[in-house]
Amino acid sequence: MDAIVFGATGFIGRSLVAELLTRGQRVAAVVRNDSLTPWLASQGVDTGGLVIVTGDITQPLSGLPEVRDVYNTAARFAFGLGVQEARATNVTGALNVLEWAATLPGLRRLVHISGYRVSATDGHPDYAELGAYEASKMEGDLAVRARARALQVPLTIVNPSTVIGPGQYIGLATLVEDLWNGRLRALPGGPDTFLPIATIDYLVRFLAEVPASPAGEHYWVLDDNTGLLPELIRTIADHTGVRAPSRSVPVGLLRRLPRKLTGADPETLSFLSADRYPTASAHALAASADLEMPPAADALRAWADDLVAARFGAASPWLSPYGFRTVAGTRTWVTGERHQPDHVLLHGLPMNADLWAPLAARLPGPVLAPDLPGLGRSAATTQPVETWLADLLSAVRSRPVLVAHSMACGPALRFAVDHPDRISRLVLVSPSFLQAPASRLARSGLAIPLLRRMSAARLARTLGVPEGAEVRSAAADLRRSGVARRVATAVRTDLAEHQQSRALLDRVRVPVQIIVGAADPLVPAFDHPATEIAGAGHYPQLTHPAQVARHLAASPASIGE
Repeated sequence: MDAIVFGATGFIGRSLVAELLTRGQRVAAVVRNDSLTPWLASQGVDTGGLVIVTGDITQPLSGLPEVRDVYNTAARFAFGLGVQEARATNVTGALNVLEWAATLPGLRRLVHISGYRVSATDGHPDYAELGAYEASKMEGDLAVRARARALQVPLTIVNPSTVIGPGQYIGLATLVEDLWNGRLRALPGGPDTFLPIATIDYLVRFLAEVPASPAGEHYWVLDDNTGLLPELIRTIADHTGVRAPSRSVPVGLLRRLPRKLTGADPETLSFLSADRYPTASAHALAASADLEMPPAADALRAWADDLVAARFGAASPWLSPYGFRTVAGTRTWVTGERHQPDHVLLHGLPMNADLWAPLAARLPGPVLAPDLPGLGRSAATTQPVETWLADLLSAVRSRPVLVAHSMACGPALRFAVDHPDRISRLVLVSPSFLQAPASRLARSGLAIPLLRRMSAARLARTLGVPEGAEVRSAAADLRRSGVARRVATAVRTDLAEHQQSRALLDRVRVPVQIIVGAADPLVPAFDHPATEIAGAGHYPQLTHPAQVARHLAASPASIGE
């Protein structure tokens, strides 16, 4: 084999395996349980050169295939670890990998992944002061260097900074999550705090080049141009449409204050430093291999999209591409095909675009599904929704079917009246302006605290739908600052526009299709042709997606029959 990767199911390890396989190398991957193969398949990586090996680095190693290059990406990365738990992987495990590598007759290089902070000292780490994670990584770094010298093992240590990319939900990600959910009232550290980043794609390309470089180097892999922490947080806040904190709390004060008050994990505080790092050798290797680090701000924006799409590790994105875009001057969460969609899907309350996942999976062509302004993951706007919709669809070159649900039916109808040349058909699913008005509770301010505290299970019961990923996604948004209030406001606004929407229904010059659940019919006074779905309520796209998809596939000539 060309290479063996320890820790191959980890965030760095799995991406390294993918990079080496893509380069045509034969790779042995050491795992405890094989979650690697399905992940590689999901990434479209050819696994013909892969051999899966079951192993545990906390025990002495034997019976592994002979290789040329050895990568140890294994680490126990978490805060709050016990000392023994942390040392088992980060110290004992690292030495076990080195001892085994020393037996290989054709070893070219052992590449040990350390950390940008842990190689900053030659003294014995203080577990009580630093915490088990950082202290064990520091001890492991010192032990590996000393043992490699004794055994004359060709060693290179790579010290990456905070590595970001899809699937990274630890470290800086927790700070971004607090920012996103409105819990980051003040920045930890001072205005000169330097928390450098490196993207996972850049790091694994760099690692793939290391074995051919001279041994004995220590490479600090990080972006020197990463903005200071306040700038870093502002970049993400501006991109996601949330407010960045204007105040900061010095590290010294954070250490003295109770954790219950600050919310800061003591083990993370040593990373809040103004220190800079010796990156010259890493830059030289990158230049010789024509590797270029992506701009830090662009990398942070893309990572923020990934974090929000995955609910910071709690969910899996259902549609791509995804991300925040500026629509009518407001930051808007947009998923799907932005230029040639067959269907544009507008969600109702109190949901977001994830509402459409079961239906979209049954539609034959690409879809475009945004979060409406002020709802879900989108920031609020002062523009009318139909103005926002016109700007969203200004980039669309097809004539899609415009599908709206509940409260979104009014703005969709107004857009269809004003822009009949932009869409081929209008589909109104459970149109609120043709149904009984929302309950008094939903229209009052009392709904706001109830919505904000509502669990996914209770929300599902309230809506009469299964507690699936779509409901969990909506419940997560309702807990964010301001979203529940905007939902209640949208209900009242929609109610005030019912008469106007009813009057516009006869002015639409494109085919109109109305779909409702049999348990949630139109108000009898409004005798419009509608398709009823047996057994469905107000959310037929969630409970009966196959039937809704079948009706959407009907030809315009058959609509209303």
